Amino acid sequence: MKIATLNINSVNARLPQLCDWLRDNQPDVVLLQEIKTEFNNFPFFDLQMVGYDAKILGQKSYNGVAVLSKTQMQIISENLPNFADEQARYLEVETTVKGQKYTISSIYLPNGNPPKTDLNDNSRFEYKLKWMDCFLQHAENLLKSGKNVILAGDFNIMLTPQDVYNPDLFAGSALYRPEVWQRLNRLIYMGYTDTFRNLYPNVNGYTYWDYGATAFANDLGLRIDYIFTSPRLTDRLQNCRIDREYRASEKSSDHTVLIATFKDE
Repeated sequence: MKIATLNINSVNARLPQLCDWLRDNQPDVVLLQEIKTEFNNFPFFDLQMVGYDAKILGQKSYNGVAVLSKTQMQIISENLPNFADEQARYLEVETTVKGQKYTISSIYLPNGNPPKTDLNDNSRFEYKLKWMDCFLQHAENLLKSGKNVILAGDFNIMLTPQDVYNPDLFAGSALYRPEVWQRLNRLIYMGYTDTFRNLYPNVNGYTYWDYGATAFANDLGLRIDYIFTSPRLTDRLQNCRIDREYRASEKSSDHTVLIATFKDE
């Protein structure tokens, strides 16, 4: 089974690149974040033409998450259970791939930094922490269910100094604070595996580079996209790789694709 995640930064703006990537790579499941469109404007037909069913939780011009699958899916949860949220950041589905059932969530975790007009406004960071607390409780409940669980997407967190090209530049950022490190580590302590870091403990693993002229060329990146798996899936993990070629392509997102593959049972 092959699963990929990508913050696409507007699905309609990058649809040709996405369809080309799907044809070339043939993942079983793809998770998208920042689709930036509502249901009626989502390109369902175009994706069906390249072999993918789509489920989405959309939002006009901002946020939005989706799951694409070669097999039919059932939506389990739109937004986090027990968390009232006007922003489209969490979509959970169930699907069956090669006879195995999976619970899969596409996640666009809040950024949390204050608006540039008021750097003392902490409301976005407080929202991020509350969102994470609810997410962690739900993740624990999923783990207790014994299902094959995949939690993946743009987490907007650099967990260690290895995950950011210059840690000093991000001191105090909502993406790089002890409060978010502690919460993301709780996901690992409860039994989920950070698939890329599990296989490649000494590789930076950047998945995001700013659109500035030199960021990608000089590898000034951040590792903020993750694929987390429950224990039974971790035992089947074969590889997790970063597709830098997608980020190098014309009109790509500022993120690139993270892909994990698993042995069949």
